[in-house]
Parts: sequence; C-alpha cells; structure tokens
Amino acid sequence: MPKPDPALLDPARYPFSCAIETRFSDIDVNQHINNVSLVSMLQEARVRFHRAAGYTPGASEDEGGGPSSMVASITVEYLGQSHFPAPLEMHVAPARLGNTSYTLNQLVTQDGRIVAYAQAVMVCVDAQGPASLPEAFRSNSERWMMRA
Repeated sequence: MPKPDPALLDPARYPFSCAIETRFSDIDVNQHINNVSLVSMLQEARVRFHRAAGYTPGASEDEGGGPSSMVASITVEYLGQSHFPAPLEMHVAPARLGNTSYTLNQLVTQDGRIVAYAQAVMVCVDAQGPASLPEAFRSNSERWMMRA
C-alpha cells in the first residue's frame, strides 16, 4: 500500500490528541514498540477520543444498554520506528460520519516524528444490529472533525 496522503500526516489537522505511555513490555527484540502493542495503543486512543467527544459506547441512555461500537475495518501504515520509554502522541479525528458508521483517522507521533497512520471504520450497534449514531455524538462531531 502506498504511503498515506501527506495531508493526513499533519498533526495540526487532528483536533484531539492524547499521550499514551509506552511500557518496557511493549518492545520487541529490536528494541522497537512492537506492532501488536501499537495497535492496542490505537484502540486506547479511540476510547479516549470517544469519551472526549461525548460518545461513550455501551453507556446507558436512561437505564443501561445504550449502543456500542465495533471496529469493522482497520488499516495501519507503519511509517517509522518508536521506542521505549517516550510516550506516543495519538492524534484522532473523524473523517466521515454516516448513519450507522464513521471513519476515524489516527496519526501516531513520538518526539515529533511520525510513527504510524491508521484508519478505522467504526459501526454503532445495539442488540438488533447496526444502530444510528448517538445524537449527542453527531451534534458534537463538528468540533472533532478532521481539519482542512
């Protein structure tokens, strides 16, 4: 797969960011953060983004049992090396919103260097299957969308 569009590799385009601490147990035999650990950290960043954006999957709407979300597709482009102990800066922004799904772009940097780019297609689900995105998330999404 070709390297992502350079515009997607600009941290300033992502309204949300958070630092994820690396752990010694995240490194591989070459002293790099291993790919499985990095994917786990991408998941953690998505959860933190959802909380900040007001979309807490599985949270109760009135009494428990609100919609949840699941990853339908994820691609990860490993673009640089990352190392312990410096934290990874995770940048997250929705690129598109649909009726029941949305696409999140994620950029990972460490000490100002680009480490990875990921794109996840998320689907909102309830007990019956795909569900409409929560209105609170949809109405608040403009502030979190990928910047031009």
